[in-house]
Amino acid sequence: MATAKGNAGTVRIGANAIAEIQSWTLEQDTEMIEDTSMGDSDRTFVAGLAGWRGTLDCWWNALDTNGQELLNNGETATLRLNPGGTASTQIYYEGTVFISNLSRTGEKEGSMVGVSFSFQGSGALTQAAEA
Repeated sequence: MATAKGNAGTVRIGANAIAEIQSWTLEQDTEMIEDTSMGDSDRTFVAGLAGWRGTLDCWWNALDTNGQELLNNGETATLRLNPGGTASTQIYYEGTVFISNLSRTGEKEGSMVGVSFSFQGSGALTQAAEA
């Protein structure tokens, strides 16, 4: 598999790219359920429910009405994360999220106003390739 350059990535809501993205993370996990029984000499586990969550950091852009401004705390959105861009055959991850935290930051010393979104996946996270 070829490597991907992070600066080629996008995050979209539907067909709309979110503006001013600086970074994003996507974490997937599986709950592990212990099934060790009396007499076993080692702990054993089985896979339980899977889940996913992430973050999105941007320079704040109040004019991004089809992107950043749709990501309101406590509301849902369908996000498509494209690590390597949107060209044909590029992998993407997509699913419904709840925005679980929203924070804005600013500094007096020459920094842009930032906005960070934390999201919790609800339901399956799909992985596919751009057509």
